[in-house]
Amino acid sequence: MSATAIRRTVLTASAASLALLVTACGGGEQGGEDKEAKGGTKSSAPAATKTFTAAELEKLVVAEGDVEGQKITKPGKADVFAPGSVSVDKAECDAVGQVLSALPAGKPAATVQRLVVQESEASKKGMPSMEELAEMSEKEAEEATLDSLDITKTMTSLWSYEAGGAEQTLTTLREAGKKCAGGFAMTVDGEKQQVTKVTEEKLTAGEDAVAWTVGTKQDGSAGETKVVVFRQGGTLAGFSSFNIAAVTRGEAFEQPTAVIEAQAAKLG
Repeated sequence: MSATAIRRTVLTASAASLALLVTACGGGEQGGEDKEAKGGTKSSAPAATKTFTAAELEKLVVAEGDVEGQKITKPGKADVFAPGSVSVDKAECDAVGQVLSALPAGKPAATVQRLVVQESEASKKGMPSMEELAEMSEKEAEEATLDSLDITKTMTSLWSYEAGGAEQTLTTLREAGKKCAGGFAMTVDGEKQQVTKVTEEKLTAGEDAVAWTVGTKQDGSAGETKVVVFRQGGTLAGFSSFNIAAVTRGEAFEQPTAVIEAQAAKLG
């Protein structure tokens, strides 16, 4: 396999990764492990309608050890979008754009986030070396490179609202998903992209929930993000999930069910 073909294979996969990852969990390295929350167990304080502080949410959010086979850390600065960095061309679609980008809809009183990473067995082997790629056909090199990127990242968020805020925000999200099913334009950190569709999915979690598959396109590259928000008392739990390899291959990937269930158990 020629050096030119090797470079093209690696760069193609990298370009797809960078172009599409902006719709989900940011593009940086994982943050440091949450030492205090490691091995956390279900809280004895139910969510009810209480408005939690950030310190209380830290004890309720999923932690390392809560989801078997998945690594849970505090996100680094490069993994998250700053408030105000996401805008949309249709006001009624703002709530969708916010939670798609793992930002809260409405105005919560406190927030906390975790980055949950699930690696496939193939991805654990890492990116093939240049020497290994040189021994492969172009098709084999492309597949091996995509195998190394078969990682599902889920930004998990808890947003606690003042009385009635969580219910109203979830209602707004549900209505926005229906109004914006045909798509809308959005700008994230100055980069323009198109949400091509918002497709409702079925999900049972917490006291009420919304779930979508959100199709996006940027610079000609299409992708999909799984978005879930459920309510438990006065708290919303949000999940924005993305798999680079699946998107690049045009394959479907599932909602992060294990993460959702673990978070629901800690809030319940």
